[in-house]
Amino acid sequence: MHYKKHLSFTALKKALSEHFGQMDDRRQHGKVRYILHDCLMSGFAMMFFQDPSILTFQQRLQDKIQKNNLTTVFGVSDIPKDSQMREILDAIEVAELDGIFPDFLHRLQRGKHLTNYQFFDSMYLVSIDGSEYFSSQNIHCPHCLVTQSKGINRYHHQILQSVIVHPDMRQVIPLSPEQISNRDGTKKQDCEINAGKRVVHNIRKTYPKMKVTITADDLYSKQPFIDELKKAKMSFILVAKPTDHKILFEWVNELTQLGDGKSLELCDAKGRRHYYQWINQVPLNGTKDADLVNFFQYRIVSKTGKINYKNSWVTDIHVDKNNVVTLVKGGRARWKIENETFNTLKNQGYHIEHNFGHGQRNLSMIFFVLNLLAFYVHQILQLTDRLYQTVRHKKFTSLKEYWNQLRCTFRILVFRNFEHMLAYILDPPELMPP
Repeated sequence: MHYKKHLSFTALKKALSEHFGQMDDRRQHGKVRYILHDCLMSGFAMMFFQDPSILTFQQRLQDKIQKNNLTTVFGVSDIPKDSQMREILDAIEVAELDGIFPDFLHRLQRGKHLTNYQFFDSMYLVSIDGSEYFSSQNIHCPHCLVTQSKGINRYHHQILQSVIVHPDMRQVIPLSPEQISNRDGTKKQDCEINAGKRVVHNIRKTYPKMKVTITADDLYSKQPFIDELKKAKMSFILVAKPTDHKILFEWVNELTQLGDGKSLELCDAKGRRHYYQWINQVPLNGTKDADLVNFFQYRIVSKTGKINYKNSWVTDIHVDKNNVVTLVKGGRARWKIENETFNTLKNQGYHIEHNFGHGQRNLSMIFFVLNLLAFYVHQILQLTDRLYQTVRHKKFTSLKEYWNQLRCTFRILVFRNFEHMLAYILDPPELMPP
């Protein structure tokens, strides 16, 4: 029932298990009740089923029938207690989980699924954006960012996430996340742009041959960040707003009046008019060494004359009538990191803003990464797994109903593996006669 066995849940879980098993456990041997692998896999299982109570329910199954799904499906040899799992995970260095992301990406590449994500000239479109996933006036750790208002401290965690997107693909492919956090004992607050520079460096280091176009909001369309992209040999499509780029827009307006600007107008089946305008080689800002960038803007106007959407971007890609529509689609695909990633993680059952446990070192971020890995596996299964897709679309009208059924079934019955459970839900055995 699978397109590719190396992309099945069992294969992905095995890859996770091997990675967890190879991580260095710095605790004293002989004093360890729960191994690191079991704590990490239990945390992943909690996020995979979006169920904070999963450990309790599986322990009850174990106590009652001496079997449980954490063992059969996730390979957990001994179910840890919640408090002990959190204490153990708190001590893990987040960077030790980074290697899982390129492993999964390579599996998608082997299965030829990455081909569908090639956006323009064999490049992959990578959207980056920041988001807050924890906030409290009381709970905090040394890595928390601190914002003060009216004498009250607010402690919070932020993340800069990068995902491979494509305008025509619903699924996104997450890359390794980057913390926006205080670290190394410095008193200076970290910021999104600095994290963005680290993300660019890490992507290039991890994927040295990948052709990448970065798409991001107006915060990033400034010279220092573009300089980092040039060093990394990456292209860009970055939002540029008139309020933040006054001199750029002055150049655009003046050169357009002189006749250097180009335009394209299209009409769709709903009678809406799509206006594309572009001009190449304009200064990004007013400094003497400012980069020359290529500018394009776009708006949709309804039949009644109302502007439904408008935006503008800068890019290093030469814009012409043959590619401007594609470039606008690429610029607009940036929203997928907000809608398909952050909104999904916050509002579609993943509860990334829920405090699963904060800890005093790395627990908050470890739980975020495990949640993101669960989301990644779900994206892969939605993209590649026929059985997963069949059960979802043949038996359930909504994703919420689908996962409610999976959780309930997982709590009360024991299965050989995840595929066994899906097959059971797709074609349950007939009830015994009374």
